[in-house]
Amino acid sequence: MKKVLFLTGDFTEDYETMVPFQMLEMVGYTVHAVCPDKKKGETIKTAIHDFEGDQTYSEKPGHNFKLNYSFGDVNVSEYDGLVIAGGRAPEYLRLNEKIIEIVKHFFTTNKPVAAICHGIQILATAGVLKGRKLTAYPAVGPEVTIAGGEYQAIPVDGAFVDGNLVTSPAWPAHPNFIREFLKIMGAKIEI
Repeated sequence: MKKVLFLTGDFTEDYETMVPFQMLEMVGYTVHAVCPDKKKGETIKTAIHDFEGDQTYSEKPGHNFKLNYSFGDVNVSEYDGLVIAGGRAPEYLRLNEKIIEIVKHFFTTNKPVAAICHGIQILATAGVLKGRKLTAYPAVGPEVTIAGGEYQAIPVDGAFVDGNLVTSPAWPAHPNFIREFLKIMGAKIEI
């Protein structure tokens, strides 16, 4: 059974944590949802970001999400893929040295990585975007460029694939985002 490491944290975007986590478990993967300084059974608070016609998304309280694995127990070599949720969590998660080491491991070993929305901030900080094509929430586009990546402006419900990397602008892309991640994970879904 394939194992996926799922990085999230307080005030992550609710849908970008809940939905991918459940979808990946639905197809049979073991998914370890973790957050630095938190243990299995502890919760993180999520935030719901919505697109209501303002200049940026609005933010409302989301759910409490129960972590199912302890961050301190993570052994990156045991995982087949990595998923990084968006929201506000990436802005502080990228300050954690172990998070950066984890991300670098997945890129140096060419294992599948999926990042959505502001999750790309972690990739930029890890220095793994040079020469890569990817998307993100549009406000993160300049960070992609500064980090040496080539930002792709795509519809909010789209996904962009570059080798082992799948990225999407925001949660409306979940069907495409998860479908593309499953493809690079080697899953075969017949309809």
